Amino acid sequence: MVLTRRSNGQRPTLEDVARRSGVSKSTVSRVINAEPRVRAEVIDRVREVIAELGYVPNQAARQLVTHRTGAVAVVAAQPENRLFLDPFFDRHLRGIRRELALHGAQAVLLFLDEPDDYARVADYLGGGHVDGALLFSLRPGDRLPEMVDRLGLPAVFGGRPLLRDGDPVRGGQAYVDGDNREGARQAVRHLVSLGRSRIATVTGPYDQENSAADRLAGYRDVLPAASAHLIEKADYTQQGGADAMAALLRRCPDLDAVFVASDLMASGALQALRERGRRVPQDVAVVGFDDLAEIAESTDPPLTTVHQDVEEMGRLMARLLFDRTQNPDAPAGSSVVVPTRLVLRKSA
Repeated sequence: MVLTRRSNGQRPTLEDVARRSGVSKSTVSRVINAEPRVRAEVIDRVREVIAELGYVPNQAARQLVTHRTGAVAVVAAQPENRLFLDPFFDRHLRGIRRELALHGAQAVLLFLDEPDDYARVADYLGGGHVDGALLFSLRPGDRLPEMVDRLGLPAVFGGRPLLRDGDPVRGGQAYVDGDNREGARQAVRHLVSLGRSRIATVTGPYDQENSAADRLAGYRDVLPAASAHLIEKADYTQQGGADAMAALLRRCPDLDAVFVASDLMASGALQALRERGRRVPQDVAVVGFDDLAEIAESTDPPLTTVHQDVEEMGRLMARLLFDRTQNPDAPAGSSVVVPTRLVLRKSA
């Protein structure tokens, strides 16, 4: 039975949780605040009692004691409508939310769409509203990392930041990324193993994102002599993939395979091939990247693609951030590169 009130009608207190758990109030407080030096079995027991009693910590008192808000900013330098149409970001966000929930924290979404948004976001981040920031889709020379450094706010990047020529490495900023270059190598090697000889690629905006640059580098690692006519840049959207595939077919009508740097773009490429009477994989083999099931398993034919655990990448970002917020005197958190693997379906 879940008890949300004591017999006198009052909310359950910290003392009630401690009494029911058989531990001290200070131990309950350490569990709530995700502090170290508490045994795993004690953490499980206290959390079980908190759920059983329906105990809700006093956030104002908690903030005074811990100097933490229990909120994390998720900042994306992309238009809001575009990001929410992208299943990749949705997966990332799901992982972030789940990890934050384990720590009793919540995400605050902030979008950088217009130039004026930077001042608004800077004011918010500097106002003591959040304990740290998770940063996505930043462009070379973006002001946000410098802004976060100046505020002394712990931050983790989604993806390895792409710096301008001459920019110093931001040693204090951690990131979580997939092994994009190796994943691209796996994709192109597979196409070569099928006997394909005119292998094109649709890239992301490699002058803006390191993931796209790394996937193009992986393609070139396997095919160093590939003609520039076999390379077409797009924008990680379905329409961008369709337009890029159409451009490749106009330039290289005899191409027999294509590595597409995202599943969303690959779905557009498959559409363009179908509209032009090209059979997949008989005429043109196609490999994508990301392994987003809602796309890869529903295309016609199902998409061979490079798997990376996008949700886990979101969880790792939040975990790295918590490591830094809970141990502010520790060295900056190390970055994490998540392995990739090829998943074979019917498009290649």
